[in-house]
Amino acid sequence: MPGDPLTYREAYARLSRIAAELETGEADLDRVLPLLEEARTAYAACRERIAAVEAALAGDWGEEVGAADEDEADPAPEPDDDPF
Repeated sequence: MPGDPLTYREAYARLSRIAAELETGEADLDRVLPLLEEARTAYAACRERIAAVEAALAGDWGEEVGAADEDEADPAPEPDDDPF
């Protein structure tokens, strides 16, 4: 459906198809601008998916993970660790 976000695979396939069409040199000049606009949309969809994966791999999964990390950073002292 128009307006549905592209999956990474769909966006990459569009970019590949557009690149192949432009590389032949046979694309009609009137078709180049619409192809470039379609490529821009597909590229943005790919970048969005890549950025989401990079954020997940970097540990930026939201507040829940951040809160868990804070709990691990300052563990409560063990009763046997009394300095006095």
